[in-house]
Amino acid sequence: MANLQGKVALITGAASGIGKAIAELYAKNGAMVAIADINQQAADAAAAEINAAGGKAIGIAMDVTDEAAVNAGTDKVVATFGQLDILISNAGVQIINPIDQFAFADWKKMLAIHLDGGFLTTKAALKYMYKDNHGGVVIYMGSVHSHEASKLKSAYVTAKHGLLGLARTLAKEGAAHNVRSHVICPGFVRTPLVEKQIPEQAKELGISEADVIKTVMLKDTVDGVFTTVEDIAETALFLAAFPSAALTGQSFVVSHGWYMQ
Repeated sequence: MANLQGKVALITGAASGIGKAIAELYAKNGAMVAIADINQQAADAAAAEINAAGGKAIGIAMDVTDEAAVNAGTDKVVATFGQLDILISNAGVQIINPIDQFAFADWKKMLAIHLDGGFLTTKAALKYMYKDNHGGVVIYMGSVHSHEASKLKSAYVTAKHGLLGLARTLAKEGAAHNVRSHVICPGFVRTPLVEKQIPEQAKELGISEADVIKTVMLKDTVDGVFTTVEDIAETALFLAAFPSAALTGQSFVVSHGWYMQ
């Protein structure tokens, strides 16, 4: 049984969706959790729910594209809980458009949040994980789109592919300091981020919302079922609790068979 007793986890984008589910499951398994989100009020509310359920959590205001904010937020976590053992780089957004119509500003925003955010939070966490070879686990929230592409998502696909390279490099560099890294690659999870895409893709592709779900999002799954936030949280728990570097630098696809590797 997974046990994170005494571990400290910093999870970005954790006020809702996948990040919140991971935070709640980690807290139930003994971890002290920092809920980092660009929305301070939402982060505090999510932390309050965990504390009310008997866990230990704090809310942290963090714009993952702002180096100073990332460093300050990470320092606050360690000042509060005394250490940092797990980083979940989960913050993300989605903007869809064909490449020829994709605004450069939107491209830069997408890469800044997903890829720069992954780098900045990693660098800030390693300050503590590398100290005295304390060690830790860094988990990036990738996607099936870390491995293959879909129309209308050039920036997202590019960023999610990039996280594979960051995780693999960290696995090699971090090994000497007892740091492991992974990328979790979900299929479509019906979070607010995905709900927003359904009408957007229906409009862009000229099909119904039902057809977006059936013929785009779930077409290549084995059972036509959405992945759940609980599926991803359980995967993140397994990886954080795994006892050795036998697993490091890997990507784990959780997608009802959409992509098999």
